[in-house]
Amino acid sequence: MEEEVNNEREAYTLVVRKPCYGLPTACPSCLSLYIYLKFAQLPFLLDFNSTYPDSDQIPYIESGDYVAYNNENGGVIESLKKDGIVDLDTEFYSVPEWISTKAMVCSWLGDAIMYELWVGSDRSSAEKIYYPDLPWPIGKVLFLKQAHTVKQRLGITKDNAEQMEEEIYKRANIAYGALSTRLGEQSFLFENRPSSVDAIFLAHALLTLQALPESSVLRTKLLEHGNLVKYAEKLKMEFIEAGSSSSSASYFQSDPPSSASRRGPSNSSSKPKSKPKRQKTKEEKTFRKRAKYFVVTQIVAVLLFLTFMNRPDDEVELEDDEGYGYDD
Repeated sequence: MEEEVNNEREAYTLVVRKPCYGLPTACPSCLSLYIYLKFAQLPFLLDFNSTYPDSDQIPYIESGDYVAYNNENGGVIESLKKDGIVDLDTEFYSVPEWISTKAMVCSWLGDAIMYELWVGSDRSSAEKIYYPDLPWPIGKVLFLKQAHTVKQRLGITKDNAEQMEEEIYKRANIAYGALSTRLGEQSFLFENRPSSVDAIFLAHALLTLQALPESSVLRTKLLEHGNLVKYAEKLKMEFIEAGSSSSSASYFQSDPPSSASRRGPSNSSSKPKSKPKRQKTKEEKTFRKRAKYFVVTQIVAVLLFLTFMNRPDDEVELEDDEGYGYDD
């Protein structure tokens, strides 16, 4: 009976974007979910999906007929809580400071890392995280598209760009100061035990320290708080580096997650246990159907990009018509 329970717990597969910058995955939402599962000691297999680089469904977790996507129910962590699979926050829902701290980390620091990746620095970090396997023209077009989306989400226009940048970094600096004071010399932010706040902030800190360039304003501000840097390094060693050689997570790389026969071990000496074939859910069928549309979109994007490259006034027209620009 105990063996059956263990097999059921080991059946979870976490699908994320590829590893880079010395991290198991460098996508902010992917890394925070990975760390959350590590904190919860929930065994899982790790799978990498590079078929849909712009998909908002990644990360997701699956087990048998169960699938929880990033763009549903407030994210995978919230789905795992609601579905009774794992909840690290049960003791904190009535703690006002925990609630406000989580809101600050998700909003102020979430906006800051998003700004740095897509607007505030060169595109090298974002392209390595999201589009490592795409040809340069397609990667650049997708980057410009996402940069425009981020500017719209943050309310950045040509007229208020400097003001918004100053506000974003100001809020991030306030958040770092508050978190540094809150942490002190503890191992975790609240009651010396991990919660989703730790998972989200630890992912943010590791990405800021390892994925952003040395010239990054956000990285410089984080480095001013020694206890936060020490916190990130210590937890990385305990839950990421130490866990990478344990049996709690095995690493595989494949394309669509349902094609189990195409998976192959990359860092593990043993093959994964085979699972009985199951019927694909409606969501999975929809997810797979997007492949052909994505290929068509890539082709169209390249054609548009090449067209714009031959127009010397393109950048000026974009600034005048759309209210945003991009500096190489």
